[in-house]
Amino acid sequence: MQETKPLGVQISHMLKDRGVDVIFGIPGVHNQEMYRGIEEAGIRHILARHEQGAGFMADGYARATGKPGVAYVITGPGLCNIMTAMGQAYSDSIPVLVLSSCLDETAARRGQLHQMLDQEAAARTVCDWSYQANSAKAAYDLVDRALVEFKTQRARSKHIQVPITLLESQASAAPRQSRILAKPIGMLNADISGLGAALTVASYPLFVIGGGAAASLEALRKVVRACGAACFETYAGRGVIAWDDPLNFGSALARPSSAQVMAQADCIVAIGTELAEVDLWRNHMGHECPLYRIDIDPECLADEHRADVAINARAEDAMARLLETLTPSSSLWQASDVAHQRDVWRAETEVERPGIIAIVEALRAVVPENAMIYSDMTQFAYVANEVWPMTRPKHWHHPSGFGTLGYALPAAIGGATARPSHPTMAIAGDYGFQYSVQELGAAVELGQALPIILWDNGKLKEIEDSMRSAQIAPNAVIAKNPDFMSLAKAYGANAVAPATFAELRQAVTEAFAADGPTVIYLTPEIRA
Repeated sequence: MQETKPLGVQISHMLKDRGVDVIFGIPGVHNQEMYRGIEEAGIRHILARHEQGAGFMADGYARATGKPGVAYVITGPGLCNIMTAMGQAYSDSIPVLVLSSCLDETAARRGQLHQMLDQEAAARTVCDWSYQANSAKAAYDLVDRALVEFKTQRARSKHIQVPITLLESQASAAPRQSRILAKPIGMLNADISGLGAALTVASYPLFVIGGGAAASLEALRKVVRACGAACFETYAGRGVIAWDDPLNFGSALARPSSAQVMAQADCIVAIGTELAEVDLWRNHMGHECPLYRIDIDPECLADEHRADVAINARAEDAMARLLETLTPSSSLWQASDVAHQRDVWRAETEVERPGIIAIVEALRAVVPENAMIYSDMTQFAYVANEVWPMTRPKHWHHPSGFGTLGYALPAAIGGATARPSHPTMAIAGDYGFQYSVQELGAAVELGQALPIILWDNGKLKEIEDSMRSAQIAPNAVIAKNPDFMSLAKAYGANAVAPATFAELRQAVTEAFAADGPTVIYLTPEIRA
């Protein structure tokens, strides 16, 4: 007879069997049965200070490893608190799995601890799907469904809730893991041969490269070189094409004049990108030529940026096939024109947010190339996303889609947990940092060598600028900040406030070698 254990224990064992090594979360009376099996299963648990932090940690871990980030939370407020992180993971195509407890009965009873009107439906508003498991088999099937979909479809956050009594009840172990098959390519040959012919005769071929293209790096670089194509990168796609490639326009899609470049193209290939509002900040790229889109998600192929030819395939598969069809190109793009345009956009960035480029470059000089960077919604990061040369893809993570504040610190903690022998850095603004400052406690507990760049301009400067441009008198954009240095030290973190670029470089170098996190406090007054 097969041994039984509480279902909460079996779920942890199942996750371990499926390759989950770390879980982020906070225990409570409603989900404590999920914690009974964590140590027994050999899974490491990272204790967050807030469920939103746990979600961002899982997100950061997933981005660093490519594996699912998993979080355990309690019924009601625990789930509500993590929903912002679930929304961010959904927007940015990150495989985050949230498992929560839930009440056994909500229709006939009111006033229960942590009760919500419809917890399952609430979670569904910010993730790919949210389901309640009413049996052990259903719980196992839903976990496997999530893990299979993470590997075979576009990755988005998912939620599974299990009633408290069911978590406590005895259950047999989950079935053995089944083999996950790769998604078939279908009609890729026909689609790719047509694209190959179009690129061969194009005079101004242009690629728009998103984060989904990272897995195709080597083949994509060969394709772009073979057809003499110019390219743009989304923020998530930085590093897929070499920053110093002479025909790389960089991450300037949101610059209005990028539409003029698009208008020059006679064949555009958008690969691994949603062409989302936060990529373009306009409703049309500006092109008049045929648009080819390559994406694993059929939804992207039928959105407002309707492709003339839609290719539903993985980027790496499509590029491998495309390489076989290309012949020498007749591209007329000139490297000098691309370089001039990049200089123009750099100058625009400096005018819009004066002085930040120089500070960004002083910082970049001492950040290792293999560092993984997590940034928040702050002007410092907005500038860096345009001018920081990325030599490796998927090494800068920014909360573009959902656009939440408070992302950088907990996500960096998750990333540092995933890569303990590699450098990780966080970049946050003074306002956003306070959304999740409590997670400093987790970083201190973990002893993470984590530089945290804290940009303090004393206000919500981006909102102030937006209000002024809309002819609105700036209102509610200034808040009294704490003494960030003392606050960091109160948590047991290191803290330094460099006054010069040289001191900044020294502080960052020391922070990467420290035995705990270091808050590096910067203001616009820092001088060269």
